[in-house]
Amino acid sequence: MPSRIKLSEDIQPMTTFRNNSAEMLRQMKKNKRAVVLTVSGRPQAVIQTVEDYERLLDLASEASEEEGLRQALDDLKNGRTRPAEEVFKEIRQRHGFSDKTDSARRA
Repeated sequence: MPSRIKLSEDIQPMTTFRNNSAEMLRQMKKNKRAVVLTVSGRPQAVIQTVEDYERLLDLASEASEEEGLRQALDDLKNGRTRPAEEVFKEIRQRHGFSDKTDSARRA
């Protein structure tokens, strides 16, 4: 698992990266930490290994699914749900569609 960023080592000016990119990439692979690149002293980009980036994407994807399920279960538990037919009826009324149109489709 990648370590947290060490402020004293992992925040570097863009010019330092440009002049020492091969060494900095080797160091990133070794210490498993991303590097924050600055321009005029302000953070502008983060570089990390491909493996760490792929892991981050996987974690984000899993977290989104898990969070969505957690929220849905919480809504069910706390009575914040409605039957689908009730919602569809409300949408039809709001947009001027008749119930007959929907009934004809079902037939």
